[in-house]
Amino acid sequence: MAQRKAVVTRETKETTIKVQLNIDGSGQSEITTGIRIFDHFLCQIAQHGIFDITISAAGSDQHHVVEDVAISLGKAFKQALGEKRGIVRMSHALVPMDDALAMVAVDISGRGYAAVEATFGNTKITDLSVDLVHHFLNSFASEAKINLHAKVLSGVNDHHKAEALFKALARALDLATKIDSRIADRIPSTKEVIEG
Repeated sequence: MAQRKAVVTRETKETTIKVQLNIDGSGQSEITTGIRIFDHFLCQIAQHGIFDITISAAGSDQHHVVEDVAISLGKAFKQALGEKRGIVRMSHALVPMDDALAMVAVDISGRGYAAVEATFGNTKITDLSVDLVHHFLNSFASEAKINLHAKVLSGVNDHHKAEALFKALARALDLATKIDSRIADRIPSTKEVIEG
């Protein structure tokens, strides 16, 4: 099996981003974005998706840093998966974190679309504006070319709700990107191609 790895760099007037991804990793991460709680949430994707992820990001404001990290990580997943031969493709995860319960379902379909239902009680989770949780998921799905449905089903603590979403995203991506030995030589689509 070809190595499913990617390196994406993105430089704009607002940000400088570098993402390294190994889909068949061991859950290792080295993440520095300048937004500590965002680093923590991104580490959940590596840890619980069993991906190796290295991200370095710098920028003039956190909106553009979060957006451009999402864009770059999404592109890395798309590149690393290549033609998507043999993958499970669709999966979901239901993840509790204390008072919070989150659900994420994904389809690595070649079509970028996100539906996110998550309400938060405050405007910030430590140093992160809560609206950027939605923005990250939308931007990531758009660039990864995946169909993503994410929902916080219950919860009170904003940190727990957001972290449960990131953990559920990790688990769903882990399962969807696995190789199904029964179809290892096929692309999992009746079209025999997954575009995007």
